[in-house]
Parts: sequence; C-alpha cells; structure tokens
Amino acid sequence: MKIAENKIIGEPIDLDLPAQDVHQAKRLIWNKIMIYFDSLYESDPKKIKQVFHPNAKITGYMSTTLVENTLNTYAEFIASQRPSAFESKEPKFLEILSVKVAGDTAVAIVRNGLMGKTFLDTLTFIKVNQDWLIYGKLYHIEA
Repeated sequence: MKIAENKIIGEPIDLDLPAQDVHQAKRLIWNKIMIYFDSLYESDPKKIKQVFHPNAKITGYMSTTLVENTLNTYAEFIASQRPSAFESKEPKFLEILSVKVAGDTAVAIVRNGLMGKTFLDTLTFIKVNQDWLIYGKLYHIEA
C-alpha cells in the first residue's frame, strides 16, 4: 500500500506487546509522569533524578532561545525555582494527553502549568531493568 505524501492514516498503536503488558507499562509510565509533575511542582531535584535516565536530554525553546540541558543542569534549574509552585499554593494543572508503548520504549504527551506558563512536553521513555525512565524531554511553551 502506498501512502500519499503528507497524509497520516489512522492513529498510532501500541506495538509489540500483548494488551495486558501494554496496560501494565502504561500504568507504570503514568506513575512516573506523576512523580515527574510532583518534582516540578515541588521544585524537587531528587524526584527529577528518580524519573530521568542519567543520560537524558531536556530541550526546548524559552522565548526564541533554544535551551538544552543535561539531567544535572535541569535538576539544578528545578531546585532553583523558589518559591516552588507548591509553596506558592499554585493550583495543580496536569493533563496526560497520550501514552504510546512500543516494546521497551514509549512516548507520552503531557500538558502542565507551572510558573505562570503552560507547557506541552513530549517525554520519551526507555525501559531499564524493569523500570521506565524518561530519556528525553522536548518542551514547548503554549502560553
């Protein structure tokens, strides 16, 4: 079957896993996303390091400037956000828009609100020793 250029057909599907394994993987990934959000909300670098792979890259645009971080520089940035959203009593805002699993990799699209901004994050996950870790984060500021 030939697919026409610039045309997407159908919705991406979860690949290479029985339905029960996909459900379990998604549950574990959702839990990691919740810890990820809590780490941002609480400005907690220890929680950040729990959910990211040590070699992770965190990349996106702040205004028109491309920002690229390692896990350590990102954790330092998160720790510097004082007062935290939790301390400021900001309302929590998190939407998990999509989680797709392909074997030992996955991708999640997450929208969250922090520091007066709304972020759209693309989180890539990799399974390491039966644990799901964020290997890459691309972020876009929506508002």
